[in-house]
Amino acid sequence: MMLGAGLVLVVGLGNSAKAECTLSQRGDFAKAGYMKAEIEAMCAGKPAAPAKAGKAGASKDGKAVSAFRDCADCPEMVVVPAGSFMMGSNDGDEDEKPVHQVNIPRPFAVGKYEVTRGEWGALMEGGEGGDPSPSPDSRKPVESVQWDDAQDFVRRLSAKTGQHYRLLSESEWEYAARAGTRTKYSCGDSENCLSSVALYGASVLGRTAPVGSFRANAFGLHDMHGNVDEWVQDCYAENYVGAPADGSAVSGRDPCDRVFRGGSSFYIPGSHRSAFRDVHTPGDRHFLRGFRVAKTL
Repeated sequence: MMLGAGLVLVVGLGNSAKAECTLSQRGDFAKAGYMKAEIEAMCAGKPAAPAKAGKAGASKDGKAVSAFRDCADCPEMVVVPAGSFMMGSNDGDEDEKPVHQVNIPRPFAVGKYEVTRGEWGALMEGGEGGDPSPSPDSRKPVESVQWDDAQDFVRRLSAKTGQHYRLLSESEWEYAARAGTRTKYSCGDSENCLSSVALYGASVLGRTAPVGSFRANAFGLHDMHGNVDEWVQDCYAENYVGAPADGSAVSGRDPCDRVFRGGSSFYIPGSHRSAFRDVHTPGDRHFLRGFRVAKTL
């Protein structure tokens, strides 16, 4: 046990190898509703249980999912468990192939909602990006955000909280969006279910809904389909040949075009599939493009 710089606590589990978790990480797991034994298992790199029941939010099965904030104006976060999944689709576009297994080795926290206009304004007032959102409703997702703007936001949020905030990697995003499913959407394969979890095909160009207006997925995350597109960290690759299998982002080429996921309120249902990918230059400022944050635990 080392309780000096970094406040590292070494967790020993019987005859297994010891693993390290910081006290801050253990605190985040506890805030998210995990029991002591589950926290020890996660610190040892073992698969975690699904997100725990609590008082905030609701998953697709109607159970509550607890969440936490690092400050009053910070995005609300949900701990997503470690696990593995099959990424991509054999029935989709060519850039969604080949389907391949990705292992998410440790739990990480994900924004329960897309970053809102209110959260953006509280942190970015006076920032270079200004206020790119046209809506006066503070609970609507911020939009018209460049990839570089999103990077500025997570840098400032990290500095404010002393925590490691970032964008999700593309594989983390799909893992979080699927929430244990292999269907086209987190709600199933039929487009008929999409209206319960997503704002899509909006009749008024540019229409968005306040975050959380639709049912969450099994991880307690809202609007993973629809509302606004969500920037992720990765450079775009034309297919998944040689793609990372450990949940990390594709990098190494700078500048590069960047990936966004989830589909916006104006897209057709097929563009809201969990496997669907889209791409643009990082300087693009589209009126229905936003992001959500991740936090390394």
